[in-house]
Amino acid sequence: MAEPANSPADTVELANSGPDGATEGKKKLFVKTYGCQMNVYDSERMVAALGANGYEPTEVAEEADLILLNTCHIREKAAEKVYSDLGRLRPLKAAKPELRVGVTGCVAQAEGAEILRRAPMVDLVVGPQAYHRLPAMLERGARAIDTDFPPEDKFDHLPEGSRARRAPAAFLTAQEGCDKFCAFCVVPYTRGAEVSRPAARLLAEARDLVARGVVELTLLGQNVNAYRDAEGATLAGLVREIAGIEGLERIRYTTSHPNDMGDDLIAAHAEEPKLMPFLHLPVQSGSDRILKAMNRRHTAADYLALIDRIRAARPDMALSGDFIVGFPGETEADFQATLDLIEAVGYAQAFSFAYSPRPGTPAAGRDDLPAEVKSERLLRLQALLTRQQAAYQAAMVGRTLPVLLEKAGRDPGQLVGKSPYLHAVHLKADPTLVGRVVAARVTAAGTNSLSGELAS
Repeated sequence: MAEPANSPADTVELANSGPDGATEGKKKLFVKTYGCQMNVYDSERMVAALGANGYEPTEVAEEADLILLNTCHIREKAAEKVYSDLGRLRPLKAAKPELRVGVTGCVAQAEGAEILRRAPMVDLVVGPQAYHRLPAMLERGARAIDTDFPPEDKFDHLPEGSRARRAPAAFLTAQEGCDKFCAFCVVPYTRGAEVSRPAARLLAEARDLVARGVVELTLLGQNVNAYRDAEGATLAGLVREIAGIEGLERIRYTTSHPNDMGDDLIAAHAEEPKLMPFLHLPVQSGSDRILKAMNRRHTAADYLALIDRIRAARPDMALSGDFIVGFPGETEADFQATLDLIEAVGYAQAFSFAYSPRPGTPAAGRDDLPAEVKSERLLRLQALLTRQQAAYQAAMVGRTLPVLLEKAGRDPGQLVGKSPYLHAVHLKADPTLVGRVVAARVTAAGTNSLSGELAS
């Protein structure tokens, strides 16, 4: 299953969606995107911004005149992975001195001038709130760093994206930053305070995406269910407005905090059929003592009561979560409380990690547990989560589900789609059906996907 936005991520993808019809002689842009869906969206906007300045995307780094590494700082040693990738680019830079290399995103924000010091080959360091300034920085020519949190909204200063046809599913950033200050998390320091984009602009961008072929939108935010724009619009209200766009068939959102799951949003899940029955709602631990140490500001009982309210509104809701194992001070009893919570909830999928200190966070200076203790607990927790996911997948066999067909599969004649519950579904179908929601009968369940056939 795909990583949820802002979950700790270890994946690296290319995000080179740019304008069609590029002409000879344009400069080439290569973007490598690390981590969450928010970074994928940011990369797309950077490509659009630089496209207006004469760059076209390439998937071959050796062809590029500009290489951008759009980085994630959630996982341990994230910065070192960036320096490692920069090391692999060093021979290319030496052979092509005119090549410009930039580091953007959360590692850029956290490391700042240290990147320029450690990697002299880097020309640009740009934080996630300043990438709208990239074209101007490139025009100035000199090595530069911009990790400010500028007062202007970066989205006001970015050009319209390509008018080209889009894939059936797209991301749309609705909110950025976080005010929760969980003791383990770097997001408040790399993305800043919570900021919600105006609902009117989001509606306009959503309409444009739908006009270009998008039928499923995922609203993104570090804490998206805290969304509230200057006019008082909430995420629930935004969802209902976007649901009114003709041609849009599905809406999702991620990532959420339990403390911001309001009654209006729960009601929207019950009343708005376009809002898909899948919710990523991280809890991190089942121990109240550890939750307090994490500064989560809710208890395990609060979380379980919230799950009951959500399932009362939408009984078929598929739930996903995040878990941190081995947080400083965690005892075997604390860990058992986490296992008990998982048993009580029953997750369709989840993401779990051994705690690793993030420099600059409140928990970073606390006594860490031995690595072997964290590893052993993580294996036990993941075994439970894997059993739950397998049971959830198996329960889909024999059901007929509406599946949005998104792309061609690896086998000839095979398409890959997405169920309402975020399963990847593989089935044989005519390629002209890409972008359509079809009825598919599930015939088999794998570890991370389902197999099916078109329902007659």
